Amino acid sequence: MIYWPRVNELRKELGPEDFNDVVDLFLEEVEEVITRLGQGANLAQLEQDLHFLKGSALSLGFARFSDLCQDGERKSATGQADTVDLTAIIAGFTQSKSQFIAQLPEMFGPRI
Repeated sequence: MIYWPRVNELRKELGPEDFNDVVDLFLEEVEEVITRLGQGANLAQLEQDLHFLKGSALSLGFARFSDLCQDGERKSATGQADTVDLTAIIAGFTQSKSQFIAQLPEMFGPRI
């Protein structure tokens, strides 16, 4: 679910402290959009929301979540926004986040 080589690359690029800041910002921004989608998606905005989520997910190695967002983005772009499985997308984020947070200390030690 998590593509750890990407996470490791990002951490090396940023350094541990900035990496932690990016992780916190990522989770905050993505959770805002996920919460909004869970409260009822604006189908006119869905393609843009999923594009944002996909890009954010790719940046931090959330591979499965990114794939779900990409599928939804494609459907939205072709006029099928009403067929996007938001439940699966939200669950994909929740699962990815849980795995990421649980495994992050194993990969890099405790957060600063």
